[in-house]
Amino acid sequence: MRVTFYGVRGSIATPGPSTVRYGGNTVCVGVRTLDDTLVVFDMGTGIRVLGDQLIASGAPLPEPIHVFVTHAHWDHIIGAPFFAPIYRKEAHVILHAMSARAEASIRKGVLFDGEHFPVRIADLPAHLERPSFVEGPIRVGSAMVRSVQLNHPGGCEGFRIDDADGSSVCYLTDNELGGPAHGGGGGVAPPSELARFAHGVGLLIHDAQYMPADLPAKRGWGHSVVDDVLALGKEAEARTIALHHHDPWRDDHALDMIGNHARAWCRAHAPAMSTIVASEGLVVDVKP
Repeated sequence: MRVTFYGVRGSIATPGPSTVRYGGNTVCVGVRTLDDTLVVFDMGTGIRVLGDQLIASGAPLPEPIHVFVTHAHWDHIIGAPFFAPIYRKEAHVILHAMSARAEASIRKGVLFDGEHFPVRIADLPAHLERPSFVEGPIRVGSAMVRSVQLNHPGGCEGFRIDDADGSSVCYLTDNELGGPAHGGGGGVAPPSELARFAHGVGLLIHDAQYMPADLPAKRGWGHSVVDDVLALGKEAEARTIALHHHDPWRDDHALDMIGNHARAWCRAHAPAMSTIVASEGLVVDVKP
């Protein structure tokens, strides 16, 4: 699989000279599977870049585009109205619901209600498919997608995609490891269960918004401390871990420091695991 990061920032977009290297768009990750199926995780402001690239390529749009949204907090959906393919009649977009909570949120379509954005969902030219929630994995081209309940206020799903060639990616954001359990209409998976869910994965993308110095002030906010994320990756025996959903107050230099810290942690505790600080435009080829 080929994974492309189109947005890596959490909470709010942060454009400007201090974030130019890692990027300021909020979260959106694209995955191309073995058979070139396009899977999109989250619709933050980064999805505008993805949509513009699809149109500018001049190639036929992927048929269909599979979209999985972790939850409906603004930073994860605010880019949806600016995803260019939804204004093309030839586009076919499937918004998958991996829980009853997600299905209700997708049905509501709050961004396209005529108040929060002038275009209503019924007026979009694209074929927008919103299938009902059915428990269990979903096939997307050559791959299968499974979900797990994360620990975040209001509820949130994480995803794992396993391709036919044995390559695998986990996308776990927003999630608070070691914090108080939040509700959201489903049982929250503890870190031990998340480690089983992500076991042996080629690339683990995880919310790593905080450093130890941010606590206890940010305890209960639904995001993880970098060291806890690295420990999860070690327990899951992930090959590579991508630190994701960066705090909007961290500039490029601060993220460089997090990268240095993470690499030192891995050398000391998990030398078989590599770590990267996710940046906008980064492309990772995940091997079986």
